[in-house]
Amino acid sequence: MARAVHFPHCGCMTEPPLVAIIGSGFSGTLIAINLLRQPGLRVVLVDRRPLFGPGVAYSATNPAHLLNVRAHNMSAFPDQPDHFIDWCRLRGILDQHPGTMPGFVPRRSYGDYLGSILAEGHAQAKGRLQLVCADVARRDKGRGLELTLSDGSRITADSVVLATGNQMPLPPPELDVALLGDRYSGNPWAEGAASGLGSDDVLMLIGTGLTMVDAALAVAGSGFEGKMVALSRRGLVPHAHAAGPHASKTSIPTATGLVALLREVRVRAREIDWRTAIDELRPHTRALWQRASRADRARFLRHLRPWWDIHRHRLAPEVAERLAALRASGQLAVVAGRTRGFTPTDQGVEVRWRLRHAGTDRQMTVQRIVNCSGPAAPGLTGTDPLVTRLLASGIARACPSGMGLDVDENSVLRDRSGTPHPNFHALGPLTRGAFLEITAVPDIRVQAWEVARQIGNEWIGSRRECP
Repeated sequence: MARAVHFPHCGCMTEPPLVAIIGSGFSGTLIAINLLRQPGLRVVLVDRRPLFGPGVAYSATNPAHLLNVRAHNMSAFPDQPDHFIDWCRLRGILDQHPGTMPGFVPRRSYGDYLGSILAEGHAQAKGRLQLVCADVARRDKGRGLELTLSDGSRITADSVVLATGNQMPLPPPELDVALLGDRYSGNPWAEGAASGLGSDDVLMLIGTGLTMVDAALAVAGSGFEGKMVALSRRGLVPHAHAAGPHASKTSIPTATGLVALLREVRVRAREIDWRTAIDELRPHTRALWQRASRADRARFLRHLRPWWDIHRHRLAPEVAERLAALRASGQLAVVAGRTRGFTPTDQGVEVRWRLRHAGTDRQMTVQRIVNCSGPAAPGLTGTDPLVTRLLASGIARACPSGMGLDVDENSVLRDRSGTPHPNFHALGPLTRGAFLEITAVPDIRVQAWEVARQIGNEWIGSRRECP
């Protein structure tokens, strides 16, 4: 018989409401901490990985991997803007990286920060927070929100928050993972990507975005002396942040459509620095995206999204300099094209590919391939099994854009018929289709605060609060 997740008895006549959070990276950690700030709620944080807090995004140990957002804007709490900087100061991190503040610190430091605030919240919760290392095997049918975990335990929750974060990239459809074996890596953050390769070998990076930059710097830093080839359909590489902070007065956009908005941004960019013109949109992006027609959204995703991404999601100046040096030395080549086929050979993998706008295929032999194409959309075959099951059962549905799960304006999951599912929320990158800009810390921390407040308003007072 399945056993229930146990909470210490708190002395209440009835059990306080229980919120189950699936995923313990940045999104899950932030919603847990915000829920614990409200009295009378119990929280169980479930993750298949034993490292609670950092998640995949901030588990990097390579010091070359820096945050892509300035540290002064990386506080976990919207009402405490200096929380992260103060945390860094107390631990001497600013002394270790004197040239990075108020700039960009190593990503591993941010992972330590998330682990620290979760540990502090756990200690202060007085038994109201449980951490469970297991996978969610299924959502049981019946009354309430019952989850059965892979270790056999059972959670009967009053609310569930899905916060599983970004999914690993999917391989190109023409690539057979089993056939290539260890010559292919689907995890761009795994250590040892160039292990065993020599100076005459070639490593291919599929994708040219932020993930590629992480992988290229890690490979170069490991001592690999061979060549790297990064390939994507357009060959676009993220731009760099300005060397110092720039002022923004946050002008209010007046355009009613996304195409008209683009024209407005171009005009604004001629008046001021283009980075400022882009950043001025940040407080308005969510409303602009939700107001846009389905046709406008589709047009943006089809034609403009790659250009938006390289201007919006930028590199730390130091990282951009390292990347430029790799390209200038000839160790890294960036190519615009698309893969057409992969064939294992005695020498490695023969890659058939085609240059952008070219009519004939080319071939190259590489010794290893690392997939840096970016996170897969939730629900696609091969992504998170739980999300796939929720979609198959009709509890959730994909958003029309295909970029995530369909949620309402309050981040509540919509079921197969489009009806918001009571007490079932999604958070972070899973909701990108609804909100577009919901993958970075400044956006997710606000969403976590809003969802925690909604759940608190729903349940606090409905049962006797814990003493």
